[in-house]
Amino acid sequence: MSRSTGTELGVARQAPAVCPPEAGEAHHGSPPVRDDDARIELLGGFRLVTGREPARIPAGAERLLAFVALHYGAVPRSVVAENLWPDTSECRAYASLRSALNRLRGAGCRLLEAGPAELALAGGVGVDFRDLRPLAQLLVDCSVVSPGGNACLGLGASEIEALSQDLLPGWCEDWALREAEEWRQLRMHALEALAARFIDARHFGHAVWAAGAAVRAEPLRETARAVLIKAHLAEGNQSEALREFQRYRSLLQAELGLCPTPRLLGLVADLRSAAARCAPTADRPRHDAPVTSG
Repeated sequence: MSRSTGTELGVARQAPAVCPPEAGEAHHGSPPVRDDDARIELLGGFRLVTGREPARIPAGAERLLAFVALHYGAVPRSVVAENLWPDTSECRAYASLRSALNRLRGAGCRLLEAGPAELALAGGVGVDFRDLRPLAQLLVDCSVVSPGGNACLGLGASEIEALSQDLLPGWCEDWALREAEEWRQLRMHALEALAARFIDARHFGHAVWAAGAAVRAEPLRETARAVLIKAHLAEGNQSEALREFQRYRSLLQAELGLCPTPRLLGLVADLRSAAARCAPTADRPRHDAPVTSG
């Protein structure tokens, strides 16, 4: 996700003079007013948590909060309006934005700093996606810079679980779909890189878990399946590795009419050869030894 607010999520437009920000809205010069300990969760679905309790807000306000939370820093009102209300006139989009801001304030939530031209999250409001994305990017970057590194950065089950979550699942707006797809690609690469580091560190249980999360998210993704097979092989579980390959080969043929690449075939070439050699012996009928007289 780019930090730019005027590229991937729309090109900023100047607000028309006839549709200025509402007079009663707070400006950046005012002290920020917010809910203490508020947190916006975007991974696995939208949730607003204040303190330790989920909070209910209007659906339109959810979209507004989610859009602003996906950005780092302030977002031009023009970008917010044109992305959240793309099928209306510019003036009506601004009116809808003002209405959403009023509904949010009416629900008792002080989560946004509203300036004359920009919106931003109030200071101290946490966002799970903002917290996790830098870690995912670091895992991908480190896998490129030091692919043989064995440091797992002190990571474990909670990080694997977090990287297994989709961004705003079920949201169908264009801006949400773009962000969700970019996150899907990043988290898949991050899970694969994390699994590889767990293998190098001989943390095989976590390696299988991380690779399995990537496979469950994208069953036809060969790189995810390959790292899962490598994890089984590194642990010495040949049968698991071979079964995983066979499941993938059958699925790939059934869904797309394709065969695994030579690279994946090379991972299990020795196992397949050994299994082929053992098959006739295993299938040969057994006979009782003849009884000899003493």
